[in-house]
Amino acid sequence: MLWPDKSTIVRFRNEATRWLFRYAEHVAPGPAGRLARELWFAAPPRMGDLPLPAGGDAFTVESQGGVVRGHVWGEGPVVYLVHGWGGRGAQFGALVEPLVAAGHRVVMFDGPSHGDSDHGPAGPRRTHGLELARALDDVFARFGPAEAVVAHSLGTIATYLTLRFGWLGTQRLVFVAPMVESQTLFDQFQGALGFGARTRRAFDRAVDEFVGIAVSEFDARVQAGHVDPLPTLVVADRSDRQTPYDDAADFAAKVGAAFLTTDGLGHRRILRDPAVVQGVVDFVGSADLAGAVGSVPDESDLEESA
Repeated sequence: MLWPDKSTIVRFRNEATRWLFRYAEHVAPGPAGRLARELWFAAPPRMGDLPLPAGGDAFTVESQGGVVRGHVWGEGPVVYLVHGWGGRGAQFGALVEPLVAAGHRVVMFDGPSHGDSDHGPAGPRRTHGLELARALDDVFARFGPAEAVVAHSLGTIATYLTLRFGWLGTQRLVFVAPMVESQTLFDQFQGALGFGARTRRAFDRAVDEFVGIAVSEFDARVQAGHVDPLPTLVVADRSDRQTPYDDAADFAAKVGAAFLTTDGLGHRRILRDPAVVQGVVDFVGSADLAGAVGSVPDESDLEESA
């Protein structure tokens, strides 16, 4: 038998899914909303192994009924590295040696259902931002107060949730390609599946029940308003197709963050760019905490350095 190519299979599957949601909109919006929630929170396939800098020590911590795994390097003030949706701690590999050389203890870990870590209460192959936040809090309980937290994508909101609901304490924050809010992503998801307003209301309720936080609250700007202001650096790329640049710029302005712009690096390569790495290390090691709040460098200068 000759099988259709993958793109054809995906197209047929998407058309069937859209038909199902269009039909359910009229006869069963509640179950359709819960099904949409299950699809949304399905964890992506785990990212493959990535090389780790030499000299680190592996560690494990108990978190939410499972085991979170990570690595730690160096001695000194602690810097936590928090990955995003579909990522893993090793994505931050380029940052480790420069931070250690600058006198920091660097801690990276894989969130629930990501990398080498177990799943959390959401179940196998499922997770959400609050689980990642709780995992960060459990890692923090092991290694103590932070000089800085460096977070990527969804790690931005997870970090704020940990600051708000957990025990995490830090001197400064760095957000690279930050996921600022979920509403736009939910709108795109609704359009892709083709469901209407009744199913969307059921979906929003199902998300609230599953995560424990209202959909409207899943916004970095909202969560930042619940914690004390901290010196913050935001790094964003104009060509990022997963976390819009304009959202990052608005977020940086709202929280009074220093803002570093790059162009052509996208959502993940930005973590390995030498100029971005140097900018992050310089910010984390800055002695001028007060001057870091609300300091927005000239964008043209940053683009030239990036």
